This record gives sequence, C-alpha cells and structure tokens, in this order.
Amino acid sequence: MKRTIVKIAGESGMGLLSSGKIIARALKDLGFYMTVDREYPSLIKGGSSNVQIEFATHEIRALSSKADIVIALDRHGLTEHIPSIKRGGILIHGYERHELIPELKAQAKKRNVKVLYLPARTIAKELGGSNLMVNMVLLGLLWKVLGFKKQELKDEVSRQFKSKPKLLKIDLKCIDAGYEAEGIKKVPTYTIKRNKKVPKTILIDGTESLSLGAIHAGLRNYYMYPMSPISGVLTYLGKTSHETGIVVKQAEDEITAIQMTIGSMHAGSRSLVATSGGGFDLMTESVSMAAITETPLVLALGQRPGPATGLPTWTCQGDLNLAVYAAHGEFARAVIACSDQESSFELIQHAFNIAETYQIPVILLTEKEVLEKYSTITPFKQKTIPIKRGLVTKKADLEKLKPEDRFALTKSGISKRWLPGSSKTFYYANSDEHKPDGRITEDAKPVADMVEKRLRKEGTLKKHLPKPIIYGAKKDADIAFIGWGSSKTVMLDTINLLKKEGIAVSYLHYDYVWPIQEKPAQEFFKKNKAVYLIENNFRGQFGEHIEAQTKQSFKDKLLKYNGRPFYIDEVTAYIKKRIKSK
Repeated sequence: MKRTIVKIAGESGMGLLSSGKIIARALKDLGFYMTVDREYPSLIKGGSSNVQIEFATHEIRALSSKADIVIALDRHGLTEHIPSIKRGGILIHGYERHELIPELKAQAKKRNVKVLYLPARTIAKELGGSNLMVNMVLLGLLWKVLGFKKQELKDEVSRQFKSKPKLLKIDLKCIDAGYEAEGIKKVPTYTIKRNKKVPKTILIDGTESLSLGAIHAGLRNYYMYPMSPISGVLTYLGKTSHETGIVVKQAEDEITAIQMTIGSMHAGSRSLVATSGGGFDLMTESVSMAAITETPLVLALGQRPGPATGLPTWTCQGDLNLAVYAAHGEFARAVIACSDQESSFELIQHAFNIAETYQIPVILLTEKEVLEKYSTITPFKQKTIPIKRGLVTKKADLEKLKPEDRFALTKSGISKRWLPGSSKTFYYANSDEHKPDGRITEDAKPVADMVEKRLRKEGTLKKHLPKPIIYGAKKDADIAFIGWGSSKTVMLDTINLLKKEGIAVSYLHYDYVWPIQEKPAQEFFKKNKAVYLIENNFRGQFGEHIEAQTKQSFKDKLLKYNGRPFYIDEVTAYIKKRIKSK
C-alpha cells in the first residue's frame, strides 16, 4: 500500500498547476494511479500555493498531510513547507539566497531531510529562458530523484507545449540541465515499483466530471454568475458549447441566473444553475418560487468555508443545513451530495430525473475538494441512466387534459405536467397560493390542501431514493463511521490501508442526504457497538440530522473546519487511538 507523495510549492503565477499536470500525466503514462490537488490563496498572483501529487500502483483518492519530496520554487516554499516533509524526505529548491535562511539548515538536520539545491534561475536564463522556467529545471531534478527515465518527462512536456516550439526547445534544455544536476555530488534516487501493465484510466477532476454528467443528461442551458469553487463548470461548458449546442450564459447576478433557469425549465428545456454559498443566499426566494409553481429546478452548490466571504478557495462541508432549510415556506426538496468524480458524473443525471419526476427543487452539493481534485479513475460508463422527464407527451393524453390536472391533489403529491403549447389545455403558474388549476386562492381549506399535497412528495421521494452504501467490513468491524460528501474518499483509502494491518473499518456513506433515510442508519447503529461521525464542518450538521432521526448517538465525532480536507494519516491515527483506548 505504498504511495509516493510529491509537493510543488511556490507563489501563485509561477506555473505550479501546469507543473503538477505535467508530472501527473507523465506518471499516468507510466501506469500509476494518483490523486492530485492544489492549495492556493484568493489572489490572482502572489501568496503561497502548492500542488500535491500522490501516486501508487493501486487506486488512491485521498491526500496525506506529509510529503516525501517537496519542490520549492521560492523562499515561501522553503520556509513554509519543510515541516510538511516526512522525516528522511527530500527538499529540492532553486532559491539562490538560501544561505540567508539559517533555520532552513537547522530544520533539515532536525528532520533528517536531504536538501538538493540547483541555481535554477541562473541555469534557465543561461539557456535562453525566463524566471518562469525555474520549474522545468527543478522538474528535471525531481524526475532523476524518482528514478525515472528523462525522456518520459520530456515526452509529456513536448505534448503540453507543442504549440510553442521556441519555448519548448528551451524547456527541454532546462529539463536536461536539471536531470543531469551538475553541482550536486550525489543525487539520491528512489526505487519505485511500477505496474507491469498500464491500467486503462482517465485523469479527471470533479468539475469536468459534473459538466460531462450534465451534458450526458441532456442539458440545454447553463446559467451562472461566477463564484469559486464552481466557476470551472462555466469555463468547461462554455469551452465545449460549440460542440454540444448548450446555451451558456454568464448572468449579471445570481438572481438573474436562477430566474432564467426556472423559466427555461418551465418551457421544457433542461437547464442548470450553479453557485456557492453567498450566491445561493441570493437565490433562495427563487427556490421557493420553483417549489410553489412545481417547476423542476436543479441547482449545483459548490461549498467553501463561510460565513461571508470566508475562505473562497478552500474546502468544507458547511452548507448542508443551508441546502436543507434555505428558502421560505414549507415544501419538499431533495439534497444530493457528490463525493468524487464518479458520483459527480452520475448524481447530476439523477438530480435532473428527480427534479422533473417530482417537480421539486433539487440541490446538488459539491465541494472544492471534490471539484478541483484530480484522480485516475476507470472511464465513465455511458448511457446507463435513462432520461426521465416526467411529462405528459402522448397526443391522446394531451387532448384529455383539464386545467385542474396541473396541480391536482394526488396521493403521491405529483400532478400531471405538460409543456406550454403542447396541449390546448392551459393553466396558471404563479407564485401565489392557488387551486389545482393555478388560480389564486387565500381560502383556508384549498390552501391547506395544496400545502399538504406538495409536502406529500417528500414521502413519495423518500420511498424511491437509493439506499446509502456500506463500504469496508459488513460485520464484526473494529470501528464504524457514517459520513457524506468528500469524507468518502478518505474513508475508502483508510479502509484499504488498515485492512492490511488487520483493522476492520465499516463506513456507511450517504449520497442522498435529504430527505434522510433513517432506517439504514438505525440498522447500522444496531450492528456496530461504536459508531463515529466524520464530517468537514464544526457542528457535524449531518450527524445532528442522523441523531435526531434515529434517536441514536455517535460515540464521537471526527470534525474538521479549517478549510483543509481530511488527510488519510490523520484519520488512521484517529482510528488507531480509539481502538487502542477500548
């Protein structure tokens, strides 16, 4: 279960992301599985950023808190990230004034870290390059340390920059210089085991996965006012719109974006709106309007730490209660949570089907951790989720419609829905309370009937939602957890890692977080003596819902709320400590 962890650290704008992608793609070509994520401040340029790449011969999805190798592109990378290197690890850098940092040598000695220095800026300039090509020199040295062939890296760089032949020529010379590492007496090299056969995988993040899932679901319109961490969906759908034919509109504000989405969905054109916490706050009145007019609505909510602007480029699971309770009045809704690339691709498709079948708002929660983390995965299975529109479409049925069919008081809460103009029968759709044909009313009995009708959808939906899944030990677990969202990836890696050590971990994961299906959780509590919660927020919001619904209590709660994801080593340490104390 050995994984190798490389971190590239420096200032935003120094080419960290492109460097990370080059290394990741080269490693993928060599047959490795990996996960790649980045940390960056909310600045266009400057500040301290890093890209972390973890690779192995087996599938991995979660990040570690410590790195085997750190490449520091500037002074900040040196001083801030040497503590994140494992004992006995390697620090590669090109900061020419490192002698003026006395604590660097002391920290390296204390942690038994091998420091490899190359005057990368001088080398790059002597070869005709710029300061930005420091990363190419140091990537060459990294590749030598990893024990791989130089040409394997050069091939990937050539693919990346083939459109810039003059710069590419210099880049390749910089890689040569770094790989040869003149001036370093002895370069330590790793002996890394490789798969005999290159597995068939794709390297993809949650943003592209969600976008592809939406395209697959028959998306026709996408509306958004940009807001991190979900702005990448706007970029991807806009970039591919000439191929897909999807109308992509950057609205002037969030209210306009959701109103355009509701209008398009009312007209029968599958549409999506996306935002983050602050933008969702502005959209909540419109969510209520979608509920009372029973217009299907799908809203993707990319979570980041709040309140207010909070940490706009970091991660959390803090908006669950916002998704469950926001918007005035009482009505049925579904809240679904993405956890990785596969779920992002699939759940957006289910979100559209649920919204149109039940004629309710569906909020698809995702996170910076899910949206921006790249992983190698098995290619998506396509055309496995049929599109369900929930519409009256047959000519004979359209001719039989009556105006009161539109909001008829049914046992399921679901009434007939047809597109404007598809039938001679019309109805009223407005944001005031109304009778079954849509005409406004304030009389007590029809008002109560309509409120009850809309809320009956929640019970109907709950009966048909997929059950949460148990990962790891199905019985006789040493420790058990319940979670949702990005907690899944760290728990899966933890389960596999601790299984090798003889520790059985069971994990109950919820994709469909509202309405809560309490019975699977109740059964899970019965089967396990000690059940823990894992959640990336302060209160343990989902845990509070679980406890309220099941009347059970968690043994303890593993919570994190500093903008960082859960690291596999901190979760395994938490588990071992709890098991030891039994």
